Amino acid sequence: QVQLVESGGGLVQPGESLRLSCAASGESANIYTMAWYRQAPGKQRELVAVITSGGDTNYANSVKGRFTISRDNVKNTVYLQMNSLKPEDTAVYSCNANRERWPPGQYWGQGTQVTVSS
Repeated sequence: QVQLVESGGGLVQPGESLRLSCAASGESANIYTMAWYRQAPGKQRELVAVITSGGDTNYANSVKGRFTISRDNVKNTVYLQMNSLKPEDTAVYSCNANRERWPPGQYWGQGTQVTVSS
């Protein structure tokens, strides 16, 4: 199994940038599909971005062109670069790991708060 710890959240103004990090430990993250989810108050959790072990990526329509997910398999870390932030990006962002090999397993980090406000 893998343990996930997010960092990099904070308070920024609209139009600014943040980079979130998700550090994995316990097992190599390069056999996991990694993803970032977010949940705003009163809303359902939504998938923001996903990256497979092979580097294929996909994004929610609301963040395409602004957010970039990447991974460093040497550092066992996944990143979410968030540019041109908007108030509607305010949420708790959580890292998710989905094991691509048997046995299956899904793991979550504790989340990091991102607040976009002027």
